[in-house]
Amino acid sequence: MVSRSGSAIPISRAEVVRAQVESNLAKKIPSALTVREKPAVEVFSTGIHEVDTAIARETGTGGLPRGALSEICGTGSSGRTSLMLSVLAQVTGGSKREFCAVVDASDAFHPASAENSGVDLSRVLWVRCGTSSGNRATAFNALEKALKVTDLLLQSGGFGLVAVDLGDIAPEVARRVPLTSWFRFRRAVENTSTALVILEQEPYAKTCASLVLQVKTAQARWSSLLGAEFGSLPPCREGATRVGQPFYLPGSQLCAAAPTHSNLLRGLDVQVEVAHSRGRLHHTVVSDRRKPPSSVPSVFETQMPWAG
Repeated sequence: MVSRSGSAIPISRAEVVRAQVESNLAKKIPSALTVREKPAVEVFSTGIHEVDTAIARETGTGGLPRGALSEICGTGSSGRTSLMLSVLAQVTGGSKREFCAVVDASDAFHPASAENSGVDLSRVLWVRCGTSSGNRATAFNALEKALKVTDLLLQSGGFGLVAVDLGDIAPEVARRVPLTSWFRFRRAVENTSTALVILEQEPYAKTCASLVLQVKTAQARWSSLLGAEFGSLPPCREGATRVGQPFYLPGSQLCAAAPTHSNLLRGLDVQVEVAHSRGRLHHTVVSDRRKPPSSVPSVFETQMPWAG
């Protein structure tokens, strides 16, 4: 090799070997030894600004990633289903209008609630795998069916979102799923436009998950209808909340004139935290982080249909 000035530039032996290897593999594997930049990961919004903001703080991109496995974890009545329905509404409605699949391991999906949340049911494939109630063998049978169906759906393609609801599967049963199964799902969904989302009580996919959201109830919001039905009531004692106005529980009390059975649940304040993320999704270098110190929980509100 000769420089502009005409002097020879020494070529290292490694560069010569590399050039020979690339020349021999040029027809089969173009640029075999060239490091390629990883393309930016495509995401879609969860439909809840607070959740998208929390994800953006940890991954650099707000929303659930496509071509990856994500987990939404939480106990019963934690708000995990509300979050899932919001995601389904985003994918099936609006400008996307993609088809989704819901793999229901415990017959927990409620179409009417989904439709009220904005989900286009005509674009949802609902696969019912039985029920998880009963003995452990029945629950494991439903879980096994759900995993087989998920594998078939991922291999067939054509879905923008595949949601697997394992929320009612007992943790001691779900933990029996081998890590190889989760790794298989991760490999099946990679380099596709499909997002695989698992709804569960605790994270089971371990390092195979690109994103793990921990959901829990922060507090419940209640109200009473007595004020509207019976007119004015005696003033509440100091520190109590006036009847007919929404109040928070715990930390507040009803005045003595309002019986407890007259209280209506208006909604829940749901707290979401990014428990695990595989680095910043728009970077080439991916790092594994678990419960980063900078992870700040975000809170969004749910509302009952009768509170509208």
